[in-house]
Amino acid sequence: MTAETTAAPAAPPVAKKRSRTLREFLTRNPVLLKELRGRMRGARAFVVLTLNLVLMSGFVMLIYTVYAAAVNAPYGGTNRQMIGKFVFYGVVGMELLIVCFLAPAFTVGAISGERERQTFDLLRTTLLSARALVFGKLTSALSYVLLLLLAGLPLQSLAFLLGGVAPEEVIISTVMLITTAFLFCSAGLFFSSLMRRTLGANILTYAFALLDTLGLPILLLAALPIFGFMSYGYGYGSPPRLLVQLLFAYGLGALISVNPVATAIMTEVFLVDKHTVFYFTLPFTTSSGSTFDAPFVSPWLVFTAFGLVLGALLVFLSIQLVRRAER
Repeated sequence: MTAETTAAPAAPPVAKKRSRTLREFLTRNPVLLKELRGRMRGARAFVVLTLNLVLMSGFVMLIYTVYAAAVNAPYGGTNRQMIGKFVFYGVVGMELLIVCFLAPAFTVGAISGERERQTFDLLRTTLLSARALVFGKLTSALSYVLLLLLAGLPLQSLAFLLGGVAPEEVIISTVMLITTAFLFCSAGLFFSSLMRRTLGANILTYAFALLDTLGLPILLLAALPIFGFMSYGYGYGSPPRLLVQLLFAYGLGALISVNPVATAIMTEVFLVDKHTVFYFTLPFTTSSGSTFDAPFVSPWLVFTAFGLVLGALLVFLSIQLVRRAER
């Protein structure tokens, strides 16, 4: 007598986890999809992009014409490299100012505008979470700001044709521009979540932008004579103790590293003078007359960390404010 063996049913095939494409990631958030479609359907987005490129192109042509007319041999060796540097500085400077004062405008009415149109309560009654609402508004604004920055890359590439610009300068400037855009978009979103009216959010957001871009450099200029006196004494005896000099120097460096304009300038100065990207040393004189080399981190690294941390904190606070409004 033979025992009949029954074959076990075959296990169903394990479905492989399919990686999401960029299109699926963008369309998964309905707020992000709606904001992107609404922003790019009208003529406003293309008009702003065109005016941005026209202004930057005109500024680059002006820099090139003025500097080429001021030198004896504009196409020779060193002069050509200097023109390339001035063109690069002009484009990056314009993009930095555009990011500082135009990026907040894309998020300053993100939440307060919904309240004014009386659609905020309708959004909160849906299954959409506060995090999805905030990230949708922020990502749509950042996407358009990144489009403006990418559109200016061909103008930056003119500096490579003229010479005088290193690849690390382009990488550092791009990282700083993206960080600045994220910081100011997050600030606009935070004040939009905090205030019930867009006018109040506009005032607070641009007060924050002016304080960061103009207020801190004024404090920096006021602190420079004090730093020089404490470091070198200006002939009034020996310099102070090394600890006092280091505390003031690191405090001055921190003040520089929270301002995007000052950070860009000082990073370029240290890059040209010290030939370093990440860190450098500065000599300090002790009371005994000997020198001490203190290590410093490049300002663009400190600003990048500061901007990302502060921007993430502002986004987190925006989510909490939206949730509190729901309760």
